[in-house]
Formats: sequence, C-alpha cells, structure tokens
Amino acid sequence: MILHELIDFEILRVIWWALLGVLLIGFALTDGFDMGVGALLPFVARTDVERRIAINTVGPVWEGNQVWFILGGGAIFAAWPPLYAVSFSGFYLAMFAVLAALILRPVAFKYRSKREDARWRNGWDWALFVGGAVPALLFGVAVGNVLLGVPFYLTEDLFSVYDGSFYGKFLGLLRPFALLAGVVSLAMLLMHGAAWLSLKAEGAVAERARRYGTVAGLVALVGYALAGVWLGFGIDGYRIVGEIVRDGPSNPLFSEVERSGSWLSAYTERPWIVVAPVMGFLGILLAVAGLRAGREVSTLLWSKMAITGIIASVGLTMFPFILPSTVDPSSSLTVWDSSSSHLTLFVMLVATAIFMPLILAYTAWVYKVLWGKVTEEDVTGPGHSY
Repeated sequence: MILHELIDFEILRVIWWALLGVLLIGFALTDGFDMGVGALLPFVARTDVERRIAINTVGPVWEGNQVWFILGGGAIFAAWPPLYAVSFSGFYLAMFAVLAALILRPVAFKYRSKREDARWRNGWDWALFVGGAVPALLFGVAVGNVLLGVPFYLTEDLFSVYDGSFYGKFLGLLRPFALLAGVVSLAMLLMHGAAWLSLKAEGAVAERARRYGTVAGLVALVGYALAGVWLGFGIDGYRIVGEIVRDGPSNPLFSEVERSGSWLSAYTERPWIVVAPVMGFLGILLAVAGLRAGREVSTLLWSKMAITGIIASVGLTMFPFILPSTVDPSSSLTVWDSSSSHLTLFVMLVATAIFMPLILAYTAWVYKVLWGKVTEEDVTGPGHSY
C-alpha cells in the first residue's frame, strides 16, 4: 500500500476543511485583537502617551499574529486551488483593499514616532485605524457574499467565468446582507480588541476600551441574531442532488447541485452543529458582562469563544459547500470536489503535524514572555519607537 493511502481521500478532505477553519479562526483570535485595537485607537486614547500605551499592547505581537493570515491563504492555495482561483479573481478589488490596509499598518507602526509633530502622529494613528477597521469589515463582507452565493460558472475546462455586470465593480460586493455580515465582523473584532486593551492597558485607556467594547459587543449580538434570521428566511440554501461521491476527482461539474430551502436546514440534518452559534451568542454575552464588570483574562477568553463560535457556525452551516454559485449551482465548489490530490493533501498534513505544534509552542512562549500590562513608564522610557 502506498503511504498516503493509509488515510482515505474523503477523510483527508474533511481534515483539510477543518484545518482551514482552524487557521481562519486562529487568525481572527490573534490578529483580530490587533485590528480591533487599531480601529479603537483614535477613540480610546486621547493623548500621545495614551495612544502609545494602546499601540504598545500589540506592537510586539502583531507581526507574529499575522502569520495566521499567511497560513490561511497558503492553505487555500495548496489544499483548495479551485477555491483560491475562483474567489481571488471574483473578490480581487476587495482583496486589494484588504492588503493595502494591512500594508498600511506596519508602515504606521514604523513611522509614527519618527517625528514629534502632533499632526504627523495623529495622521499615522488614523492610518492604524484604517489598517484595523477596513480588513475587519471587508472580511465579513466577503463571508456574507459567500453565504449569498457568487455569480460565477465553470467551463468544461474548469475556467471560472464571472457575471461581469455584477462583479466588475467593488460596490457590487456591498449587498445588504453582506454589509450586515461586515458589521458583525467589525463589531466582533472591536469587542475583541477592547477585551485585549482591558487586559493589557491601565487607567483611562482600559476604561474607555471597556465602554466601547460593551457597545461593540451588543452590536455584534444583535447583528449576529439578525443575520441568522435573515439566513433562515431570506436566503436560499444549496444541496447536492443524488449520490454524493466523497472520494472522486476534483471536478465540481461531476455533481448536480440545486438551490433549495434554507441554509438553516443543516441544523435539522446535523443538530449537533447548534453548539457553534450557542458558543457565539454565549461568548458575546459573557464578554460584554466581563467588560462591564472590569474582568480581564476571563473576558478575553469569552471573546475568543464568541469568535470561534461565530466563524465555526458559518462553516458548519454551509458544509459541504465552500463557494456556491448563483449562476450555475452545479458549478458550486464543495469539500468533495474542490481539493488538491490525495497525495498533496497527505504530504501537507504530515508537514502540518510537524510544524503546527512548533508554531503553537513558540506563540505560547512569546505571550508568556510579554505577559503583563503596558504602563506609562514603559512607553516613555528609552528604547521604545512606537
């Protein structure tokens, strides 16, 4: 028996679908509070010292946190190449805006303290706001568009063709439900950033963060509930018609798909997945309560649970669909027909089993070393550039 055949192709596909979710959740849990702090910066910190305190809570870790974003993109490229090709071409302008905002952030970190001028520093502080708020919003908009379905179809040669009248413009992505998903994403990460500032900062910065985080958490709660109702009663779901071939070739055109019922029918077929939205709602409520009570470590943990539940609820609700098509449902990409080869997935899994524990161990060590609050004495002393 060939080594990679020790694990069935079907099982490998599910493993890599789950690992993709883990990487995206890992990115939201780590770089998410960086983006949240950036988006909150002009509001929670009013003096230069206060802003330096807020910035220095994430300054030593943001770059390492962003590795999760790179890992997620790499996993899509290597494990799900049709998804990478179709989504990145259709969401090109949105991805460009996200990358431009993410590039703006390290530039702002680098140049903010190069001059003492207040206007100079204030300008870079707003650049950090853009670098945090824009990706947080647009990631949610992208997820909303995926749930709605995107207007593409596959040719016989598996080239993806988009409805240019819709996707030719960036504004075409800003549909009402997608904007609601974007608001939920932004509010969720603002709450997460506030929980981080509550843990890492002191005084006025932490107090203001708790107030803004409480409001953001309530917005996320209401928005998430509204999105669930909208998803159940206003948006069609998808289902595979006939026999499902779970270990066949990666060709979406071999399956027949139709739009039918609601996405929420998944909770009837797999009732156990209700654990994800329960985690989302409960995590938000407990994080908001923690922010109001001034609790620190537990609040951050509840915020992480909320993010995990919200993101997991999207993947579990859509399973096995990854990117549905509104133009030709049978061109929709699913877990069973959009992956790399059996051998590729196995080799990637072996590499992940070796290197992922190292990444997690190093990340844990970094946070342990950097544990503790950032004080005014820390940022006004010698050796600090932010």
